[in-house]
Amino acid sequence: MSGSPHRIPVGEISLRQTFRALRHRNFRLFISGQLVSLTGTWMQQTAMSWLVYQITGSKILLGVVAAAGSAPLIFFSMWGGLLADRHPKRTILIITQTAQMLLAFLFAAVVWAGLATPWFIVTIAVLNGVAMGFDMPARQAFTVEMTSREDLLNAISLNSSIFNGARVIGPSLAGLLMSSLGVAMCFFLNGISFIAVIVGLLMMRLPAHVMVGAETSTRAHLLGGFDYLVKNRRLRTIFFLFGAVGIFGWSYAVLMPVFARDIFGLGAHGYGLLMSASGVGSLVGALAVAAAGHVFSPRKIALGGVWLFSAMLLALAVNRNFYVALVILALGGFGMMLFFSTSNTIIQTIVPDQMRGRVMGMWALVFGAMVPLGSLEAGALAHWIGAPATIAVGAVVCALAAVVTLLISRRREADH
Repeated sequence: MSGSPHRIPVGEISLRQTFRALRHRNFRLFISGQLVSLTGTWMQQTAMSWLVYQITGSKILLGVVAAAGSAPLIFFSMWGGLLADRHPKRTILIITQTAQMLLAFLFAAVVWAGLATPWFIVTIAVLNGVAMGFDMPARQAFTVEMTSREDLLNAISLNSSIFNGARVIGPSLAGLLMSSLGVAMCFFLNGISFIAVIVGLLMMRLPAHVMVGAETSTRAHLLGGFDYLVKNRRLRTIFFLFGAVGIFGWSYAVLMPVFARDIFGLGAHGYGLLMSASGVGSLVGALAVAAAGHVFSPRKIALGGVWLFSAMLLALAVNRNFYVALVILALGGFGMMLFFSTSNTIIQTIVPDQMRGRVMGMWALVFGAMVPLGSLEAGALAHWIGAPATIAVGAVVCALAAVVTLLISRRREADH
């Protein structure tokens, strides 16, 4: 978003263009498994937040649990990026997916036994976060290996579509399951869902792995990623906006149980619908980028997405009608996905192959820092000034961060 945009050549908008990354067999296998697995993941996330609020009624603890799930990314994502640059990414993903599957089954068993406590939930969240610290950099860097550099934007957008398609289905299913079969069923089915992605990974046909960077020490290899980020002004600008939006904007999801129960007077099913509404908008946004992302300027898509997202957060803060909230959350999800899909693609497009794992490790590091910080900020601020006011503050910060990013971009262009 700063510097000269790396543009994919402008072309027509067509159905063939929208799904062109699916011509790669490995990517089709990955996407199929992801749809099943991520649906289970969103079921677990939805059920976990509802369980915590049901047990404790604490807004602060909602933030603590969300933070616990992402804080380990701060400590492990750079090591995950280092491993992704040096070892087969598929092997890393099989290990991390298996670990998360076992944790889901453990979670289900403990909840079924009636032994779940807030601190047990925090512990499970932390262990999942450790697995994600190694999973996320490998997953992000693996995309180009499953497709090609020319299809990278499309592949990332389709992957986001699957992520958000699951985000639509998962919370809705969780709401139905929690009200009919109980919370534990959500965790059990999440464990089952990991089998799909593990099988897909095992079925892939990949070239022999070539180790990169083995001639340097681990410390030098790791610091090389930081050095690359520090010297690349364009990357620094993208990371700044990504962190700001993540901390002050994306954390709105932490407060959805509060909106569902305290503002709209709803139960588990209504909470699931609120989460799904945002997922619907994000799904449409991801498909829009897949279909037309090659036509428009990446900067316009990304910044426009942030401003739309910010406007919808402000609208959510003042709204008290459940059905209007569904529309607002859908539009907000649309804007958020325009930004996240485009920024992720820009980062992977401008980074050399041998550096991609470490740079995506830093992307996961920022993600890992922003989610716990944002979750704690949202939970604590909501405790003092209320959930609606907290959402409004986040909206203003996100909008201003996008303005600062635009000014930095234009200044750099003027210097050149």
